[in-house]
Amino acid sequence: MLDLTGKIALIAGAGTVGPGYGNGKATAVLFARQGAKVFGTDLNLAAVEDTRAIIEKEGGECVAHACNMTVAAEVSAMVDACVAKFGRIDILVNNVGGSAPGDPVAMSEEVWDTQLDHNLKTAFLGCKYVLPVMEKQGSGAIVNVSSVAGFSQQVDGRVQVGYATTKSGLMGFTQSVAMAYVKKGIRCNMVVLGTMHTPLVEARLMKQLGPKEASDLVARRHAAVPIGRMGDAWDSANAILFLASDEARYITATRLVVDGGLTAARPS
Repeated sequence: MLDLTGKIALIAGAGTVGPGYGNGKATAVLFARQGAKVFGTDLNLAAVEDTRAIIEKEGGECVAHACNMTVAAEVSAMVDACVAKFGRIDILVNNVGGSAPGDPVAMSEEVWDTQLDHNLKTAFLGCKYVLPVMEKQGSGAIVNVSSVAGFSQQVDGRVQVGYATTKSGLMGFTQSVAMAYVKKGIRCNMVVLGTMHTPLVEARLMKQLGPKEASDLVARRHAAVPIGRMGDAWDSANAILFLASDEARYITATRLVVDGGLTAARPS
């Protein structure tokens, strides 16, 4: 079940900030454990090298590659490098992004543009250069990583107009790609994550709020989830694995919500 033996998986954002596992790192390690050969990319080469070291220590195969997923030339070169190494790309995981608080007045134009680049352009460029490879093969699976912020303007009572807009847009993008390539053997789906406790989130909250406020917010986030806790990177990775696997061969243009019941508990 969920066997990826012989599959080549390109995972964008396969490193993590600080110790522990982020969504991309956990996904890369899990995919390798299921038999995939992993081509992991990250803006920070040292971070993805750490992922590679874990995979290789466990007997798997992983290539670490530095790439700014917002720059077309770098993404194109990264895809070429993956194909040169492995000959094909069976799975693409678009897992680059980040949030920033603010309403349209408070948020600077620079931050707004950065939100669009990080959360939408990265997925666009990943698909732009990987889809021709998959089309030539006649097969492929793409998983885009989104957020429940795309369902709601506010998360934890904080307005995040850029993040909410881009994650909502990613849902439309995913369905559009899925329908454009459904007759070509390529599936495109997305996981919609709720409040997750990962090193990146921890680092971002510390930077934005400070230690005391960040700690209080983490506690509130745990308490707000009906299942009793925030998710972690392995919860994300397991969902991504399913959608990328052949067991999900009849699933495309859909979204798998991984949020511990959070959105169902919100007032409509």
